[in-house]
Amino acid sequence: MEIAEIKLDAEDRMEKAVENTRFEFTKIRTGKASPALLDTVRVMYYGNVVPLKQVATINTPEPRLITVQPWEKNLIQEIDKAIMKADLGLNPVNDGNLIRVPIPQLTEERRKDFARLCHKLAEEGRIAIRNVRRDANDNLKKSEKSHDISEDQYHTAVDDVQSITDAHIKQIDTLLDLKEKEIMEV
Repeated sequence: MEIAEIKLDAEDRMEKAVENTRFEFTKIRTGKASPALLDTVRVMYYGNVVPLKQVATINTPEPRLITVQPWEKNLIQEIDKAIMKADLGLNPVNDGNLIRVPIPQLTEERRKDFARLCHKLAEEGRIAIRNVRRDANDNLKKSEKSHDISEDQYHTAVDDVQSITDAHIKQIDTLLDLKEKEIMEV
């Protein structure tokens, strides 16, 4: 493998780790209604389990309310059950045509729990990035041992991989700070 390929592969994989962390953060509710809160909900639809957004329209008409409008009326009970089973701490209200999902106010203790969860998810993202760095450095070491690259090229490439790693870890730290502020905001 060439140095450029190794660095490009490492950067691509690190970017995916950052995106995964960003996605995981969207699942954590902050007391504000967001359609992303229901991304993990799966509904039984004609024998198949599909994401909720493929069978219903999800809106947030108010800051503390999510509405779910099924495309087929016979799905309303199935969607209601799926939201309850998703273990999101939400209690949907079904009126026969529309499902309203009120978002309860978060307590201080619950906010701190969510902040701890965010720290855990951020650390998992950092670990993933460091694992990519280790793989890239191992590949560079193999290239140096097989004399495909010189010792100077190896050290320069390792420094480049480290700077790419630092940049991606900084992105995760920024995401964590933003999410933490969002969670602690009353």
